[in-house]
Amino acid sequence: MYKALLVSGAMALASLSTNAIAANGAVTGAVGGAATGAIIGGPVGAAVGGVAGAVTGAVLDPPPREVVTYVRQQPAPATTAVIEDPIEVGRPIPGEVEIVPIPDNPHYAYAIVNNQRVIVEPQSHKVIEVIR
Repeated sequence: MYKALLVSGAMALASLSTNAIAANGAVTGAVGGAATGAIIGGPVGAAVGGVAGAVTGAVLDPPPREVVTYVRQQPAPATTAVIEDPIEVGRPIPGEVEIVPIPDNPHYAYAIVNNQRVIVEPQSHKVIEVIR
């Protein structure tokens, strides 16, 4: 019984920590995961949450200011990709959308989708930030 409760708590924790991290970057990484885990499972939950939060937070941390500035300064193309799904931090954009690597930082790329500049993780196309 205890193992089943621990496993289901860890799964809920992973879900909650991901949502907390994606919420405007207010809660990120291990700290957010540990706080969420402590609420759900006490000290054991805090340890599990810290690890889960660190893993997810490493991918979704906001990009450096230089990357955002670079993307803002790039000229807009004549046409942009149009997709029906909403653009959300943490969710990938379709693979057929053309992304442009950031020359000085290979951990980031960008695309212009639905007339919005979007910073993405190059391998997964996961949205890291939507520039408004």
